[in-house]
Parts: sequence; C-alpha cells; structure tokens
Amino acid sequence: MSGPLYVPVLSARRHATAAYRNLSPAVQSDVIPLWNLPPRHGTASDVLAAFMRREARDVSKAQRHHPAWIDLPFADETQLRLFAPVLRDLGKTSVLRPVTGPGRPEHQQAVALEVARRSASGVGIRVALPGEWDEGRTQPVRELLARLDPADEADLLLDLGAVRGDRPDAGKEALRALDALIPLTPWRTSAVLGGGFPEVTAQMLEQGLHAEPRTDWHTWQELAESSRSHTPLLSYGDYGIQPARAIGREPASGKGGPAWGVLRYTTAESFVLGKVLGRGEDRIAVNRAAARQFLELPDFRGPAASAGESWLRDCAHGHGPTGTGNASDWLRVGNIQHMTYVVRSLRPQPGSIPPTGPLS
Repeated sequence: MSGPLYVPVLSARRHATAAYRNLSPAVQSDVIPLWNLPPRHGTASDVLAAFMRREARDVSKAQRHHPAWIDLPFADETQLRLFAPVLRDLGKTSVLRPVTGPGRPEHQQAVALEVARRSASGVGIRVALPGEWDEGRTQPVRELLARLDPADEADLLLDLGAVRGDRPDAGKEALRALDALIPLTPWRTSAVLGGGFPEVTAQMLEQGLHAEPRTDWHTWQELAESSRSHTPLLSYGDYGIQPARAIGREPASGKGGPAWGVLRYTTAESFVLGKVLGRGEDRIAVNRAAARQFLELPDFRGPAASAGESWLRDCAHGHGPTGTGNASDWLRVGNIQHMTYVVRSLRPQPGSIPPTGPLS
C-alpha cells in the first residue's frame, strides 16, 4: 500500500489535536488525519477569522512532522471567503493539504487547487457517499481532476459518512464508487472513510457499560476481502470515537449541556461506552467506578498500550494529579486509545510472522 495506513476524520478542536500529539511516534507516523474546521454560522467576521486562524494554527503545530489534510466541509460562503487567505498562508508554511470536492462552490475549488499548485502539497478530493452510488457522479470528479496542474498529486477521500446498522449495503456501494473513481487518475492516496460510532443517550448507559458494534470496521473488512485489483491500494479511515455528524456541529458556548459524559473504549468488535458525571457530589466516586469497569474488561489492553489506557488506570485508582477528567479529557483519551488500537489492528506487531501459504 502506497498511502497512509490510517486516515482518521477529526474535528480541529483542542481535544483532538492533543490526542494526535499524544500518540506514540510509531503510531503517529502511520496516521494522516483529515482535519475539519467546525462551522460557525452567524459569527461576526472578525471573530470568525480569529477562530479559524487559531484552529488552523493548532492543527499546523500538531502536524509539523507529518502531513495531513484540512477541510471545511460545512462552511458557508462567509467562512469559505475568510478561510481563503488562511489556507494560502498555510500552503506557504505547513504540510497541510487542501481539500475540495465535486459540488463545492467554484471559489472553494479554485482556492484549493491554487494552494495545491503553489505549495506542491497536492490536493484531497473528498467525494461524499451517504447512500447509493450514482454513476453520474463520476463526471464531476473527472472535470475537477482535469483542472489540476499535471505536476499536482491528488488524494481520493471517499467519505461514506455514518455507517451504522441501517446501511448493510455500504460496502457494496463503496466498491461501486471505487470501481468508477480509481481509474480516473493515479491517486496518491485512496482512502475510504466511515463512521460507526453511535449517537449516545443517557438511557443506553443506565445499566453499566454498553457495547455497540463497529459497523464501519465490518464494512472495511468487506472491502479488504474483495477481489478488486485496487484493494491493496486502499487506506482505512473512520471518524474516531464520535458520531460522524459531530464534525458538523458548531462548538458549544457557555457551560450548558448534560451533567453526564461518556468514557469510550474500542475492542475488536465493539465500541464500549460508560457513563461518567461532569458535576455533582458523586462525580469522583462514579467516574472512578466507571473507569474500573473498563479495566475489568477481558479486552482491556493494559495501561502500557497507550496514554489512553494509562489515563483509565490512573482515573480508576486515583493515581496522579489528573483526577477524573472532563468532557475534553474523555474525548482526548478515547481518541488516543482508539487511534492506537486501529493502527495496531491494521499492521501486524513487530516480530509477528505473516502466513506464507495455506495451512496444512
């Protein structure tokens, strides 16, 4: 495979950039994130521009040693206009790759292609596939590629969005799309992105830990087991430990929201969820008890597996100064353990011997 091992779709929020920075160097080198700046509709232009500069700067600092993509898939015209000079500046000083796609506004496409040309970074072509593949969608991608400078490289980011139990044909539709899109150009990267994490409700967590199937991972296995010639070229991508639509939510303001939160843990088959409290007299006791439940899972990989598992250990037993955390902490440690586990699931551990033929 010539592309990255793993492409997580992440929101350009501080908990996510902190999670990426806290990956071990060996894991980080196999990860190329697709960073998404959150929408901020109705925000004053000067404030909006300042937010985007800060978010882009944070991502650029996190990625100073490795490339990544940066996108604004839910931006309105105002946000796109204000981000254009930020993107041009990034093209001069960072390894962030611009993203565009069919159906995007002409101005956004033009700026992304311009930055790709001037920076020699290449460009990500993000093709949304929330349902069935329509062959008529091939031509807009072909036309977009025709506008690239011959020296520019292009990355195919096939975005399935949410891949839950109500989409049993997601793998089949992805294969149809890939059959149409892969022959269009010698893509530098061909990644399939899908989000299997559920929308969590308090009721789901009332009886202790709750497990939800990793439907996105099952879809990936279907693709990986296909007989297509392009299968070895594909990179796996997901939305981490948040629902796919979370990247399209505007940042919350103030201190509202529920009094409870979620600890998250990824196993071979499931996302395991546990309820924690953000406030209240019982917060510390409840949160430490929840963390202990994760340590008791048969699939818990031990505190040395990543900074996510070590945080759970410390939370469970009251070690260290970090306490039982808050919503940002829970997202950060959840993404650390998830990204680490995904990379290790995709690549055999050092010292393992791959099979050389059928077993007798």
